[in-house]
Amino acid sequence: MLPINETMGQYSELFMLLAAGTYTVAFIAFAWDLAKSSKTLRAVDLKAAQLSGADAARVPVAAGVGSSSGAVDRADADVSGPVGRAERPTSSVAGAAAGNTAGIGRTADGAMRYSAAERRVPARVAVAVTVLGAAIHAAGVITRAMGAGRVPWGNMYEFLTTGAFVAVAVFLLVLVRRDLRFLGTFVVGLAIIMLVAASVAYWTPVGHLVPALQSYWLIIHVSIAVLSSALFTLTFAMSALQLVQSHRQKTIAAGGGDKLGFMRLVPSALSLENLSYRINAIAFVGWTFTLMFGAIWAEKAWGRFWGWDTKEVWTFVIWVVYAGYLHARATRGWTGTRAAWLSIVGYLCVVFNFTIVNQFFNGLHSYSGL
Repeated sequence: MLPINETMGQYSELFMLLAAGTYTVAFIAFAWDLAKSSKTLRAVDLKAAQLSGADAARVPVAAGVGSSSGAVDRADADVSGPVGRAERPTSSVAGAAAGNTAGIGRTADGAMRYSAAERRVPARVAVAVTVLGAAIHAAGVITRAMGAGRVPWGNMYEFLTTGAFVAVAVFLLVLVRRDLRFLGTFVVGLAIIMLVAASVAYWTPVGHLVPALQSYWLIIHVSIAVLSSALFTLTFAMSALQLVQSHRQKTIAAGGGDKLGFMRLVPSALSLENLSYRINAIAFVGWTFTLMFGAIWAEKAWGRFWGWDTKEVWTFVIWVVYAGYLHARATRGWTGTRAAWLSIVGYLCVVFNFTIVNQFFNGLHSYSGL
C-alpha cells in the first residue's frame, strides 16, 4: 500500500490531466464562439447593406446624405471602436438587420460588455466548462498540497500548475464585472500550455522542501509572486491582441479589407490598452511586494537582504521593465503599440526568469526540483 503522500500525489496528477482535458474542451468552445460570431456578423453586414441599398433606391437624395454621413461614422468606428457596422449600427436599418440575425447588432463595446442579446450559447458553454476545469484544477492543487504537507509551490512543477490555476481563476472572477470572454481562447490556451509544460518538462514527485524554503515566508513571498505572474499573463494576452487589433484598425482605415473577422468581437486597441495598463499597475504593486518580501526572507535565511544572486537580479529586472512601462505610458506618452510591446517584453522577462534562470543558472535560488 502506497504512503498517503504518494497516493495524494497520484490523485493530483490525475486531476491535473482531467483539468487539461476540460480546458481543451473550453478552448474549442471559445474558438467556436469566435468563428461562429464572426460569420454571423458578416451576415449582419450583408443584410444591412442590402436594406441600405433598398432605402437609397427609394429616396436618392436623403440616402446620399445619409450614406456620406454613415461612411464617416463607420470610418470613425473602425479607428476608435471595436470596429465595423455590425458592432455599432449607425441607423435604424442596420439595427433592424442586426435584430433579424440572432439578435447580434454589435459585440464588445468600449466598456468591454456584451448586450443581453449577444450572450451566445458557445460562449456560455465555454465559460461553464472553464469553471468545471478550474474546479478540477483546484482539486489537483489541493491534493498536491495534502500530499506534500505544505503549500503547493515549492518547485517549478508546483509553481506552474498553481500559477495556471490562479490565471484561470482571476479570469473567471473578472468575468463577474467585465465581459472578457474574447480573452477566453488565449487565457485557457496559455493554461493548457502551462499544465502540459509542467507535466512534461518540470514534473517533480511529492517531496520535502530544502531547509531555506521551510519558512512561513514561502507562503507570503511566493503566493504574491504567483498572483502577480497570473495578472501579467492576462495583460500579455491583452497586449498581443492590442497589436493585432491596432494593425487591423489601421488597415481598415486605409481602405484595406478585413481579413481578421474574429477580431470584430474584441474591443478596440485603445480599450485593450487601458485595461491592460490598469491590471499591470495592480500586478506591479504585487511584484514590488514580491521583491521586498524576498529580500526580508533572504535576510532571515542567509543573513543579508541582497546578494546579487541570478534570481534576485532577474526579479529586479522584471520590476524595472514594468516600472518603465508604467512611467513611460503615464508621463512620456508611450501609448499604442510601443506600450503593448513594452508590456510583452516584461512578460518575456517573467518567462525567462522562471524557465532559463531556474534551470540553467546555479545559485541560492535553485529550487526547480529537477
